[in-house]
Amino acid sequence: MPSTSAPAAPAPAAQLAAAPRRHRTRLLELPEVRWAAAALAVFLTALPLDLLGGPPLLTGLLYAAVYALGGWDPALSGLKALKERTLDVDLLMVVAALGAAAVGEPGDGALLIVIFAVSGALEAVATARTEDSVRGLLDLAPATATRLGGDGREESVAAEDLAVGDTVLVRPGEAVGADGRVVDGRSEVDQATITGEPLPAAKGPGDEVYAGTLNGAGALTVRVEREAGDAVVARIAAMVEEASRTTSPTHRFIERIEQRYSIGMVAATIAVFAVPLAFGADLDTALLRAMTFMIVASPCAVVLSTMPPLLAAIANAGRHGVLVKSAEALERLAAADAVALDKTGTLTEGAPRVADVHPIGDGGRAALLALAAAAERPSEHPIARAVVAAAREEGEEPAEARDFSSVPGEGVWALVDGEQVAVGSPARLLGGPADGAGDGGAAHERARAQAEALEEQGRTAVVVLRGGRPAGVLGLADRMREGAAAAVSALAARTGRPPVLLTGDAPAAARRTAEEAGITEVEAGLLPQDKVARVRAMEDGGARVMMIGDGVNDAPALAAAHTAVAMGRSGSDLSRRTADAVVVRDELDAVAAAASLARRARRLVLQNLVIAGVFITALVAWDLFGHLPMPLAVAGHEGSTVIVALNGLRLLGEGAWRRAASA
Repeated sequence: MPSTSAPAAPAPAAQLAAAPRRHRTRLLELPEVRWAAAALAVFLTALPLDLLGGPPLLTGLLYAAVYALGGWDPALSGLKALKERTLDVDLLMVVAALGAAAVGEPGDGALLIVIFAVSGALEAVATARTEDSVRGLLDLAPATATRLGGDGREESVAAEDLAVGDTVLVRPGEAVGADGRVVDGRSEVDQATITGEPLPAAKGPGDEVYAGTLNGAGALTVRVEREAGDAVVARIAAMVEEASRTTSPTHRFIERIEQRYSIGMVAATIAVFAVPLAFGADLDTALLRAMTFMIVASPCAVVLSTMPPLLAAIANAGRHGVLVKSAEALERLAAADAVALDKTGTLTEGAPRVADVHPIGDGGRAALLALAAAAERPSEHPIARAVVAAAREEGEEPAEARDFSSVPGEGVWALVDGEQVAVGSPARLLGGPADGAGDGGAAHERARAQAEALEEQGRTAVVVLRGGRPAGVLGLADRMREGAAAAVSALAARTGRPPVLLTGDAPAAARRTAEEAGITEVEAGLLPQDKVARVRAMEDGGARVMMIGDGVNDAPALAAAHTAVAMGRSGSDLSRRTADAVVVRDELDAVAAAASLARRARRLVLQNLVIAGVFITALVAWDLFGHLPMPLAVAGHEGSTVIVALNGLRLLGEGAWRRAASA
């Protein structure tokens, strides 16, 4: 192993983006693998000659070549560390190999060098696998795109040169070159690489598309809304790369004791050599036992116990749209045992939809929606968009309206087919008694009662007036995220306690959402400081709270929580910066899977520490109280290092994510 302090961090995302595009690093492209392979090949040539009594000079030269091929890099890194007054375990391993050669056991020393080099090569492969995960994300986006000029001319440009506001043409079968919004054309786009959707999504004017997704049979004209470095796929790659360069509290603790341990190990090695020698032991025997002790007591496996599982979990979660910002954040995610959720934008999509349609008087559901949509069509208000969308779902295309006007907080007014139509707040539009008596007054009372009933159910009530008379009442509700109830159930199963809903919404709306999501504990009408107080109260009670939110008003609670998770698409920049993890695809169920993966990584770290400790203890005892042959010492020490490295890499595979999602 070239370094026992930590696996080498992946190259920065900028370097990865500039590298030749490929999905998997070939083994022989790694210098560590080439040197280890060369050392192994020479050793396998020398060993039969040695066992069969070949020429000693030839055998010695071959073993010397093994030392040079496999030992120069760790020796160089060890000497550099020594100049900085740091005792590197790599150097101690080389010294032990040279010591074996000095007492006439060059084959044992060569075996140590070979296994040492092979374990270093495996570590390099582990790092390359993590780097490949980042590069694979970057490779999703095409290298070039077709930009349309103001005169309609086409120009092939590098995707990274596209700017916000540019218009690009995406032909059938091409990958989308940038995050943006469709301005013309219709098609189906395979978004599985970004959103995980199993089926292509229909796209038309106004719909959002993402860099790296694959266009179907239609041509799309897309206006760029994010530069290449800020695209969803680039943010995933950058954040996974940044997280991979961090260390966890567990690893930092091990690094703190490593130096003291190494110094103590050197002192113990001297004692193992000097004490028997003082009592008349043979020099070669005492030196060989001391070199064997140095090998088996080395903490290589202990140091490598922590980061491979954590880095593998970070890379795997990143591929599935959960960006864990650091190894430390991953450990906090694993430790969380309580969950608090925001409502709007977290459990729900944050966009209203028409849930109830109650016509009054003549006309049915479709006619009421068409009338309201015609008046609302010129408006950009979220309620207006919801009403227009509901009308179109009923097959009604809104008519053209004239003399449109709107008053914030009250409603909109327009002439539709020569008749005045108003859509807005019941309190404003139904505030006074109806003009006249009889049917007009009864219609107003009916509309007012219907609006009150909807508001008691947690709906936003909107009244529609035609010619001053109520035509009906609409009830709007925030759409629950798909799979939100299942995600809540999964989070409850993983933490052992039911999640809590913390929201600034009205109690009725909060209770309705909580019922749909399967949440029993609800606190509504909270200001940002109230959410912070509630999170701190839970933590004071002994809970390690995972707060999941999206808005600026959630940022203080995210900062106060033990673990903070922000929704990526709907979330604010402030909440994303505050969070430990970001759910890029806004899939709430991915949070539970990421938490399970983090817990499995923590279990693997503990497994690795136990494995390393058992090997070191057993081999040291064997050497001190028995006779441990150096080849077995080498195999045991380096074998434990290889085992813990490979054990951690199990979390890189797709199967690890599937098991975490179904746990």
